[in-house]
Amino acid sequence: MSEPEGELGRRARRVHQSRPADTPPSRGEMRFYTFIRRLIFGLCRLWFRLEIRGREHLPEGPFVLAPIHRSNLDFALVSSVVTRRMRFLAKDTIWKGAWGRIWDALGAIPVHRGTPDRDSLKACVAVVGAGEPLVLFPEGTRQTGPRIHECFDGAAFVQARTGVPIVPVGIGGSEAAMPKGSKFPKPRRVVVVIGPPLSAPERAASGVVRRSSVRRQTELLAAAVQAQFDEAQALAGTPNTPES
Repeated sequence: MSEPEGELGRRARRVHQSRPADTPPSRGEMRFYTFIRRLIFGLCRLWFRLEIRGREHLPEGPFVLAPIHRSNLDFALVSSVVTRRMRFLAKDTIWKGAWGRIWDALGAIPVHRGTPDRDSLKACVAVVGAGEPLVLFPEGTRQTGPRIHECFDGAAFVQARTGVPIVPVGIGGSEAAMPKGSKFPKPRRVVVVIGPPLSAPERAASGVVRRSSVRRQTELLAAAVQAQFDEAQALAGTPNTPES
């Protein structure tokens, strides 16, 4: 009999707890990550004619990368924007057996889907505090269409706790290359556009960032991601048009 998902989630959390998210990668893990990243980048350049614009906007230190999310390809595409290891959230149920070590090496952070996961947000804060870039999709999950959907406050929350910049990213053509339900990506042009980073809002005299400031920062981020998305789509030959 298969184990219930709740038990798998608890086991994944034990794996997560046994290795803090801000644990530095070993030399072997970094070699593995570099190999996989180069392989993915080469395949994307070949199959999608991948073009990345705006790399000059990437900060040298830690930051939160906030991309639009329209395809399962997006994780692979954003890993190409910088040679440093990128950290990202992934379903905790995939930490099974040897796969757990693979996901750790690739920079994944377990998250329990369907519930408020404060532990995951704390892990994100710890990762950024340790100096690594972090990928957080503002929409939370894969969406469809030309307009950005309602955004979560995760990126702004991490910024409020750490003060690092948030970098908005548009990905053009990925939904056309591999929309929901597709089994294999089509050879369509894909363009990634990196926008200017958003600085952290000023703290109150008490040193606390108000909830209203976090929400306002999320709204600014949504507008910035939409602008980069529109540019990326136009460059990829799949321009956004307003939904009727």
